[in-house]
Amino acid sequence: MNADEGVAPAVRSILDAARSRADPDGGHVDVDPQSLNAALSAAGADGRVPVIAEVKPTSPTTKGTREDDPVELAQAMVDGGAAALSVLTEPDHFGGSPEYLERVRDAVDVPVLRKDFILREPQLDAAEADVVLLIVRFVDDLEGLLAAARERGFQVLVEAHTEAEVREAVAAGAEFVGVNNRDLAKLDVDLGTFERVADATADVTEDITLIAESGVSTPGDVRRMRAAGADALLIGSAIMNYEEGEDPAATVRENTERLTTAESRDADDAESTGGDATPEKNL
Repeated sequence: MNADEGVAPAVRSILDAARSRADPDGGHVDVDPQSLNAALSAAGADGRVPVIAEVKPTSPTTKGTREDDPVELAQAMVDGGAAALSVLTEPDHFGGSPEYLERVRDAVDVPVLRKDFILREPQLDAAEADVVLLIVRFVDDLEGLLAAARERGFQVLVEAHTEAEVREAVAAGAEFVGVNNRDLAKLDVDLGTFERVADATADVTEDITLIAESGVSTPGDVRRMRAAGADALLIGSAIMNYEEGEDPAATVRENTERLTTAESRDADDAESTGGDATPEKNL
């Protein structure tokens, strides 16, 4: 597999950094995770959209870096109804760190996903988390790395961008599959990606928890992804969207609440669908 072929320069830079990063030397971690499935199901039973809210200081597609306390922001996301959290640990392009994740996980009572570019087994041991991310495009032995993650106690979110990658993830034994709406070549976002891929793989994902990733910004976007078959949503930038002078925690809480209650709102909020409401879908 040539993971670098056909990807944007920013993605190649991220991969180069991940390859060159020193492996942790503390031995295998042993994790006792909170159940992601239970957390997502509980959110749905409570009338909330199952949202994994992301603590993301920065990224190659955003401007500036958030310097606010990640623990305070994470707690605000949970207060706003997030079923689970995602915390960046990639340091060079996303401003994250294992320490951020550890502090957040100690402070909240929901599952925490470690968001990073994990390419080889020793990189699993950089931090304890409830869930880790593996990206199909960038992993040479997906089945082997899945097994190594589970041996440590991790649940695994396997990220795909295409129908073929979803099928590969399912064949490797994935229980949670994320479909990323961001194109790796131009870094453009198209919510139609999830719709097309989910429809094309419906024959193999019936028993899979399917998660829509990237580009969800409005309640209308939420309803659109849910109508297309998303069991949950991973949302970062729209939740971390606050301006200088605003109270970061209060704004993050409001942003999270607005998106986790999207299915109970009127059609007036369906900005991304030209004002047309989409059918609700409960987990």
